[in-house]
Amino acid sequence: MTTPTGIEAATRPIWQRAALWIGGFVALLYGIEGVDTVTSADLDAAGVEPRTADGLTGVLFAPLLHDGWGHLSANTVPLLILGFLVLLSGIGRGLAATAIIWVVGGLGTWLFAGSGYIHVGASVLVFGWLTYLIVRGWFTRHTGQIVIGIVVLLVYGSMLWGVLPSDPRVSWQGHLFGAIGGLLAAWILSADARRARRAGVPPGTLPR
Repeated sequence: MTTPTGIEAATRPIWQRAALWIGGFVALLYGIEGVDTVTSADLDAAGVEPRTADGLTGVLFAPLLHDGWGHLSANTVPLLILGFLVLLSGIGRGLAATAIIWVVGGLGTWLFAGSGYIHVGASVLVFGWLTYLIVRGWFTRHTGQIVIGIVVLLVYGSMLWGVLPSDPRVSWQGHLFGAIGGLLAAWILSADARRARRAGVPPGTLPR
């Protein structure tokens, strides 16, 4: 049995690396839910509990936790598709966008969500990746990214209604602040393209 070295893995096509990253992440989520199901540990208690000291650690853990298999399965396809598209423009850039969304979404939920509930679920990432993909092309003026953003908007745009107040058992605050995190990530990570545009450098000469 052989495994690829670091150099061999780095030379794989970007689509393969993106697929491995997002596939591995989703597999991790299923593994965590499996542990939560077969053990007596109440892992969901580690989610975001608004404005409590203990609940602040949920900013780190909430996107990894789900309220049962139905919750996780509902997130799975959007996670795979949107996560793959985010990573497709560069693993490092995609991970940076994810980190911004993760923190902004978690902190926003902790600060502003209603008390009495523990917020869990990777939908904060789904909504963050969704808005990131939709708007980043308008910041970078990269034609390919604009096209991807339009397609994503047409296919998944109706999900954005999920940022509005709804069922109290649905963390619409996590959706909202995840989406805000996606907007912020697109703005921050397009800084090089915006500077270059002001300097008259063609967009195609910059990293995506």
